[in-house]
Amino acid sequence: MIAAIEPFHAIAISREAHAMEAAGRSVIHMEFGQPSTGAPAAAIATAHHVLDTDPMGYWESPALKQRIAGLYRERHGVAVDPEQVILTCGASPGLVLALTCLFTPGMRVATARPGYVAYRNTLKALYLEPVEVACGPAERYQISAKALAALDPAPDGLILASPANPTGTIIPPDELAAIARLCADRGIRIISDEIYHGLSFDAPAASMLEHAPGAIIVNSFSKYFSMAGWRLGWIVVPPALVDAARARMGNLFLTPPVLAQRAGLTAFDCADELDGHVATYRRNRALLLAALPALGLSSIAPPDGAIYIYADVGHLTNDSLSFCRRLLADTGVATAPGVDFDPVDGRRFIRISFAVSTDRVEDALTRMIPWFQAQSQR
Repeated sequence: MIAAIEPFHAIAISREAHAMEAAGRSVIHMEFGQPSTGAPAAAIATAHHVLDTDPMGYWESPALKQRIAGLYRERHGVAVDPEQVILTCGASPGLVLALTCLFTPGMRVATARPGYVAYRNTLKALYLEPVEVACGPAERYQISAKALAALDPAPDGLILASPANPTGTIIPPDELAAIARLCADRGIRIISDEIYHGLSFDAPAASMLEHAPGAIIVNSFSKYFSMAGWRLGWIVVPPALVDAARARMGNLFLTPPVLAQRAGLTAFDCADELDGHVATYRRNRALLLAALPALGLSSIAPPDGAIYIYADVGHLTNDSLSFCRRLLADTGVATAPGVDFDPVDGRRFIRISFAVSTDRVEDALTRMIPWFQAQSQR
């Protein structure tokens, strides 16, 4: 039987948004979790040089692997051998590698609900069973050790994200440690999606490697490094899985683009520019949080990090997909429907990305505030 995979509805919203732009409409793209900024200037300069001088080919950069390994030592105090770093064509192939290294068809893998749409659908595509754990305001929309302990039987695996998509919530270090202990006690293998690391607005997010050295870490250059279109990411695997991960990467995806690897190495030296993007996101987040009363939105997930507001619009609609389409058609502001992230309760939620320029956030609010107020008066 072929696995049934649901569509990623935000892609359909984006397609409609681009069609509107092509027809001459002004559109503000807040539907995807991608920075509107490009790669750092020095990284782009490196790419120009590589295009002029390097024929490229299938290659994995030892220097980039060393730099990524150093990130865990410097940021998290964790020793990672560069050979544990497998370079990937973005985080999505990294997730496939991690899942196929750890699990066989029919195994059960827990995820938070709401959670990133591709967790559920990638699990299904690989004939694994998603075990979605409902996480609401009381849990700050995050998985917890208590919730995992209540699962009977224990799942074979867990995918977690901190900061999370779509909510931006961060798991506190003590809770992350409790999850690691619980998983060790119950034999639950951990995949930690850390793609939003570097995008925190108070305390930085801890890595699961600080508490579970056997976890597989998934990360990417798409968010903090502002290189979504370059399709470059990595996974960190425990030593016992290095050969398995390398075999899967080589057979399924060969290597990441050489151009992206060269530019990505340079991007590590661009912290001032990249931290400037984070400062912009912090301002954008503050603008949106301040505007919530005028939008009539009183229930949101607390965005500790990442680039999203996940807001309850249940007082306005029970069909978030239609709601987002109306919002786009009427205002030109593209957002993501909650049903992508939560097939049960997501019909009451929308996700707004604030990874755009501040003037675009201000413009979006100018358009959305009267529209939301009009919906409330219906």
